[in-house]
Amino acid sequence: MAERQQIVNPWPALWALVLGFFMILVDSTIVSVATPAILRDLDADVNQVVWVTSAYLLAYAVPLLITGRLGDRFGPKNLYLVGLAVFTTASLWCGLTGTIEQLIVARVFQGLGAAMMTPQTMAVITRTFPATQRGRAMSLWGAVAGVATLVGPILGGVLVDGLGWQWIFFINVPVGVVGFVLAVRLVPKLETHTHSFDLLGVLLSAVGMFLLVFGIQEGEKYDWGTIKGPITVVSLIVSGIVVLAVFLVWQHYNRKEPLLPLGLFKDRNFSLANVGISSVGFTITAMAFPLMLWAQVVRGLSPTRSALLLVPMAVITSALAPVVGKMTDRVHPRYIAGVGLTCLPISLVWLAAVLSPDDPIWHMLLPIALLGVANGFMWAPLGTTATRNLPMHQAGAGAGVYNTTRQVGAVLGSAAIAALMQSRLAAELSGAGGAASGASFGQSLPELARQGFNDAMAQSLLLPAAVAVIGLVAVLMFERPAHMVQGAAAVTEPAIAAG
Repeated sequence: MAERQQIVNPWPALWALVLGFFMILVDSTIVSVATPAILRDLDADVNQVVWVTSAYLLAYAVPLLITGRLGDRFGPKNLYLVGLAVFTTASLWCGLTGTIEQLIVARVFQGLGAAMMTPQTMAVITRTFPATQRGRAMSLWGAVAGVATLVGPILGGVLVDGLGWQWIFFINVPVGVVGFVLAVRLVPKLETHTHSFDLLGVLLSAVGMFLLVFGIQEGEKYDWGTIKGPITVVSLIVSGIVVLAVFLVWQHYNRKEPLLPLGLFKDRNFSLANVGISSVGFTITAMAFPLMLWAQVVRGLSPTRSALLLVPMAVITSALAPVVGKMTDRVHPRYIAGVGLTCLPISLVWLAAVLSPDDPIWHMLLPIALLGVANGFMWAPLGTTATRNLPMHQAGAGAGVYNTTRQVGAVLGSAAIAALMQSRLAAELSGAGGAASGASFGQSLPELARQGFNDAMAQSLLLPAAVAVIGLVAVLMFERPAHMVQGAAAVTEPAIAAG
């Protein structure tokens, strides 16, 4: 508690941190709208371009468990600044690359920088705001997360049309410099806690995630058959699952300090919030690819006009953020998050139903607006509920776990939607599936292929809708937070005494 009392006003520090957080989340989705341009300029195929996002998300997700601990050990401010420097430098590298392979490698380093930064934002909230005010602080964090995933494609469209796809990365450089200066000036130095580091756990989690994601994403490319010799895509997926299972067993028996503190999951709301945010990460990441490809390939829209389809979603999410933030400290999170995760699958199924090569574009705006409602009600209550009961010495670890599950969901969403899109294109376009997934995506399709491409993208949207239902089930099982129960008791006891 003394640590919090030393920080008279924690809000300036939080604003400084969420600037960097906003930037790294924008980069999770900004590539989706630039896909056709990158396909043309770097002579790549769709699967390679999806790896530009998957490599970033994978490098972002795997280290989060340990970077949360590193923030506890060396101070969240110090680790945030190192991560921001790595991320900004890697962004410059991304814009300067000349091949798809170089771009993928540069994105890996971007992801590593993002992994150092993200847990520190939640850890600062947990360690500087009292539980009764944490909902408002987390609503800002949640609003930034929600808006950033929507702004990414919009900003990307404007930059690709106006300056070229390289500028979706160059734009991070000045923002990163400003964010670094603000963090140096405004973020306080917090007490550090000694931790040991589970290097075997890091290795197992990294290998397991890579095998799983590579297997899912590359499955359709290799027809789920032989890659080289006896190694098949299915065996890679199975191996990934086995390695991750070994990781969990090791975390259980590691008596020093496991990378994944399983004891955190004894808190029911923490466990359920992690299920919820992983489904949200999967859904939001996966939906962007088919939607942006549909807009540019089927309807022939420019990147900017394609991205502008998401404006209703971004505006509604931004407008709802302060309202939901005020509710988060007073209303049962089951009801707030439940509204968002009910609207999410409904909006995606609705969107899939109205995608058409010829119908008016405005038919899409209502389901996209409903997506804005979903985003406005999801992020803040999930983040607040996950971190509400975290002990101070595990703030970094808990934030690392929460952000890891979100990013694991995003990685799996990116990999799964790539495989599904290729599968549906092959089915709907018959023999043209392979050609349609190549560089020709940078141009409008022949008239005869438009309906098949349209149907493939619409069918692909049903996968994130189905995963969103898992998150809905999880949040409907939330318990009432302890501070609400105590507050109700405090009101009841005087009333009984007066009686």
